[in-house]
Amino acid sequence: MRRAISGFLSIILLAASFSVFADVEEGLKEARNGNYSAAYKIWLADSNKGNAEAQNNIGVLFEKGLGVLLDLAKAREWYKKAATLGNHSAQNNLAVLLERGLGGPQDIPDAAHWYDEAAKQGDRNAMNNLATLKQNGRGVPLDLPGAIDLYRRAADAGLSAAQNNLGVLYEKGNGVPRDDGMAAQYYRQAANQNHAAAQNNLGILYGTGRGVPKSFLEASYWFSLSSENGDKNGTNNRDAAVKKLQPNELTELEQRLAARVR
Repeated sequence: MRRAISGFLSIILLAASFSVFADVEEGLKEARNGNYSAAYKIWLADSNKGNAEAQNNIGVLFEKGLGVLLDLAKAREWYKKAATLGNHSAQNNLAVLLERGLGGPQDIPDAAHWYDEAAKQGDRNAMNNLATLKQNGRGVPLDLPGAIDLYRRAADAGLSAAQNNLGVLYEKGNGVPRDDGMAAQYYRQAANQNHAAAQNNLGILYGTGRGVPKSFLEASYWFSLSSENGDKNGTNNRDAAVKKLQPNELTELEQRLAARVR
């Protein structure tokens, strides 16, 4: 079985998300019904009154092209307005665009600044994103202990990407004692949230018997889920693992996958 473990992405992306507050709830209801143009009008009125949540939500509309023409430069402008007013979702969303150089020049140090501002407010996505920069020394000094602390806080808050990232650290012994059992625990937490890379990584541990009992059946199960969630490594590993199953194990795998879908 070809060993394929997803490493850290240089950028851990947050899919921009709407802020939910009472004064923008009417617009949110329209957005949930797919009436993004109506939501835009409602949020624009609130934004002109200095409502940071509404400003962030307009940024999302422009970033995704929902109800308005896709315009990353305008998305960045709206996120900046809301971020300056202290909205943590906008701070993280702005930082993602800055890190990737979308809607304007790439500025990783400024991205780190806004991730840090959002992380201070408990934004788990910002914690994970800032941790990635610290781990790789991108835009900030290399700081593996600081990265681990942020990953752990985001993981404890239930963020699957951070849970997977911690699993990789424990599996590799990078900044923490090497511990395949701990890696398996973190991978499982993320895998149960349908994190494709974590499902693949957990499958690898089962296939090699590290941190968990060796089981090609369990490996095949997690590789199958990873594949369903779009991970190419999961697909390749699934195809290799199922060849090692006994007929009764293959039947059990098919039943487990079918039961999960039902």
